[in-house]
Formats: sequence, C-alpha cells, structure tokens
Amino acid sequence: MEKPNILLVTTDQQRFDTCGPEAPSFMRTPHFNLLCQEGIRFTRAYADCPICVPARVSIMSGKYVFNHGMWGNGRTSEVLGREDTLPARLRHLGYQTAAIGKMHFSPQRTRHGFDEMTLPEDYYRWIRKANFPYQPMRHGLGQNEVYPTMATVPESLTLTSWIAEQCLEYILERRDPTVPFFLWCSFSKPHPPFDPPEPYYSMYRNCPIPDPVYGDWSEPERSPVAFRRTKEALDYDLLPREIVREARAAYYGLITQIDYNLGRILSALQDLGLLWNTLILFTSDHGEYLGDHYAFSKIFFHEVSARVPFVLRLPKTWDNRCFGHEVRNLVTHADILPTLVAAAGGEIPEDSDGLDLVRLARGEIKSRPYLEGGAFGGRCYTAITDGRWKYIYYPEGGVEQFFDLKNDPKELRNLADLPEFKVEKENLKRELIRKHQVRNSPLVSQEDFVLLPAGPATPAEHRNNAWPGFHTEYFSGDVRH
Repeated sequence: MEKPNILLVTTDQQRFDTCGPEAPSFMRTPHFNLLCQEGIRFTRAYADCPICVPARVSIMSGKYVFNHGMWGNGRTSEVLGREDTLPARLRHLGYQTAAIGKMHFSPQRTRHGFDEMTLPEDYYRWIRKANFPYQPMRHGLGQNEVYPTMATVPESLTLTSWIAEQCLEYILERRDPTVPFFLWCSFSKPHPPFDPPEPYYSMYRNCPIPDPVYGDWSEPERSPVAFRRTKEALDYDLLPREIVREARAAYYGLITQIDYNLGRILSALQDLGLLWNTLILFTSDHGEYLGDHYAFSKIFFHEVSARVPFVLRLPKTWDNRCFGHEVRNLVTHADILPTLVAAAGGEIPEDSDGLDLVRLARGEIKSRPYLEGGAFGGRCYTAITDGRWKYIYYPEGGVEQFFDLKNDPKELRNLADLPEFKVEKENLKRELIRKHQVRNSPLVSQEDFVLLPAGPATPAEHRNNAWPGFHTEYFSGDVRH
C-alpha cells in the first residue's frame, strides 16, 4: 500500500471546548468540523504535563513526561537527540520531513531529526527586512498577559497567516514529489497575547460568550498554594469580568483565524490530488483556563488546562478506515509517535509509552486504564484519571482534589473530603502512589505521599514575583515564549 503523506497540525494553548460539538454554538471552525466528520475524534485527550515544551517533547519522543523528564520550558537538547525522534523515525521510513511554525526547541535551530525547519523568528526577520509601514507585536502586551487587543498588522501579515503560507509553499513548491512527506504545521496561537486581526477581533464580541465558572475550591482561601501562586503572580484573579469576556471573544477569534487558514492548507492538498492519501492529526499542546476558577494560563491537570482537541483523519485510500467516530478512551501526546510511525509502515519503538490510535479506534488493542499527569518545580502536583474520576495531590500543604467528571464535568465541586466518595478516591490515590513507587519518586514515602511545607502564600508575595513575558518586536522568537 502506498505510504500516506502525514500532516500534523498543532495549536498552542487551545482548550478542548473551543471546537467541535463541545464548543459554543456560535463558534466557527468549519475545517476542524470537517476533520471530525471524516475522521476519529478522541474526546478524552490530555496533556500529561500541560506546559508547552513538555507536551512537544512527548510528541517528539512518544514518552510520558515522567519518562522523558522535561517538566518545564527547558532545553530540549538535554532530552531529545536526532535519531530517535518522530521526524527521524519517519525519515528512516522514506519520508521528507519539515517543521513549520512554533517548535519551542532549545537551542531554537536544533532540528531534532527534521530535514528542515521554518520558525517564527524567520517571520519576524522577514517582517523587519520587508520595511512594511507597520510591525507586529507593537501593542506592548507580553506572552503571558491576557488583556485583549487587536493585531497591529493586517490579517495577511500575522504570524498565523504566515505559518499557513509557509506550509502552502512547502506543499506546492519545496517538497520532493517523489517521496511522501511529514509536515508538522505548528500554529503559535491562541497562546497570549490575545490579539486577533480583523475580522476575527470583532467576530465574537456580540456573541453570548459563556461566563467563567468557579469551583468551590477556587476561592483564595480554599485554593492549593501552587495554584494560587500562578494566578496571583499575574493578577489573573483580579481581572474584571468585562475584561475576561473580551479576552474570551479575542481568544475565540484567534481559533477561527487558525481554522480558516487551515482551510488554505487543505485546499493546497486537494489541488494537488494529495488530500485523499494524507493522514491528518490535529491537536493542541495544552488548554487554557480563560478565566475559569479565577485563572488563566495552564500547568495544572484540570479539564480546561489539560484536556485538548484531538482528531485523527485517516487517508481515504485506506480500507477499514474509521470516520465520524467518537472515541472516549484516554489518549495523550505520547500516542502521536507510535500512531504516525505505524501508519508509515514502521515498527513502534519498544520504549514508547504511547498507543497506536488507529488500532485503538478499531478495537484491536486495549485502552490504558489510567492516565497520569503532573508537574514539578514551584507548581508541583501529581494527578491521575480513569476518565470518570480524577484525583490531584498538591504536596505543598498536602491538598487533595477529587472530581466526578461524569456528573461534574466542569470540576465545580471538590469531593476529596466527602466520606461517600472515599472508596473511589482511595482507589485512584493508591494507583497513583503505586506508579510513583515504581519510579522511586521523591513524592512518596512510607506508602503515602509526602507533605511539603507551603512556600510564600500571601497574594502580595505572589504578585511580587511575576514574569508577564515582556518582549520587543525585535526579539519575539520561541526561546522567550
């Protein structure tokens, strides 16, 4: 059978409920919807560490964050090589490989097995040299600030449009037509700043934007210290509701801009007769609180932060292809490498933590019973879910959270201290402890989780230690995002 072309499309910081059936009815994502109709939608897809670089390392390595060891936005060259990565494995199978957009590798030009890479820094360099009468990112908002604004360039000169244009050029002009290609198209939005151009800036401003939701655990006096530290450091909890609403409208606009630009890429594939034999996988590296629980950003394992859109569209030339299916099994970024390698005719690496999602969707293999999540450092926590229940433990102060995802999908009620849920909570907690014991994790001792003293816990101390991601338009590449 002819090897398929492979298109991996990722967004940055897109929560699961912004496209497809979970999205508000007014959302415009026609091309994502098309992929869902022609493909397999995985509705329980999570980032096991909802931070940019850890998620991307999982995509590249096929490993859980607990095994690849990249817990934050560090140097990928310390954990990734050149020959055991996703693009390197596909290259050995006869593929030409290219990465276009935000890779977040470090050092930036580390290719990690790609034949070629085109990065956001190339966009900013092109903009500067072109001597346009306007420049991007002149609004002064940093990469972690969530006040909404409008792009300072027209749509055709935004980074989103440029990334799509580079993908078109690769498909139409730069690739070798005698071999299959693997193209990772990585959009850097809807990551802040929330600065869509027109018409996307105004598209949702008059729509019934959903209000933020607040759990019984998200008030300052009941929040885990690690969670409070993040939202208070950047004053997310102080944002007026009017600003949150406008930020949500701008965020939705960025997503629709990506979707419409995705349509340009799909059109190029169709014009060349490649669409039928192209496997397409669409996902995001993590989600975004977007005002829920008085927070923005990501990091923690709550649904809006860790759960991501995830759809796999198989080539129409394949027999026994699944389409229009919804799969509720737990999946994660580590599944991308084995899925794509197997689709390309290769052997799945023995050390891969991931599953072949094609075989999972066909019912040929069993799903994982649990998915573990977590992060270390100043925002340390560990978590586990079986798809119905979710348990989270914060070592600072020994705080527990336990949610019933079936009856409380927005995680509004913490059930950890209620005796009627003790059995379910203890089952997940013991399984998570067991996983840590196997790894000799420092988070467990004597058959239980450790208790760590809480660090500075006052809002004033937290607000005095912020990094909003300030930048200049002269240096806006991945390395500082």
